[in-house]
Amino acid sequence: MTVLPEPPAATAAGQANPLTDAVLRAAVDNLVHEARRDSTSPAPGRDMPPMSARTTEITRAVMYCSLATVPPGLIAVAVLVASEHANPTVIGMICAAPAAIAVPILAIARLIRRAGEAAPTEINQYYSGPVRQETHVDERRAVWQKDVHKPRR
Repeated sequence: MTVLPEPPAATAAGQANPLTDAVLRAAVDNLVHEARRDSTSPAPGRDMPPMSARTTEITRAVMYCSLATVPPGLIAVAVLVASEHANPTVIGMICAAPAAIAVPILAIARLIRRAGEAAPTEINQYYSGPVRQETHVDERRAVWQKDVHKPRR
C-alpha cells in the first residue's frame, strides 16, 4: 500500500502560502510567455494558409466600399420618412430589385447547364475488319427488370 504524504498545514488567515504563490506565479509566467509567442508568429488557419498582403488589402477595400454604401442608404430612408412619402410597396420593390435581377440570370444559367447535359456525346469508334453494331435503348424505369432484348446470333 502506498503511503501518501501529509498535506501542508493550513495557513492562518491573511498569511501567504509559499507553495500556492509559486504555482500561481509559474502559471502567470507561462500564460505571458504563450501570449508573447502567439503574437509574434501568425498561426495558420485549420486548412488555409495565411492570407497574402495583397489579398488582405483587397479584402479590406471591399469591406470599406460596402460600408460606404450604408450612410447614403440611411440618408435616403430618413428623407423618405421625414417627407412622409415612404411607400411600403416602393420600399419592397427596391429591396426586391437584387432578387429580380438575380432570378433571370440564375434561370438562364440553369437552362444553359441543362442544354449542355442534354446534348448527346459524340462517339468516334474506329474498327478494322467486319463489325456488327446494335444499339438498344430501354426507356423502362424500374428497380428490377428483365432484359427482353436477347442478342441475335
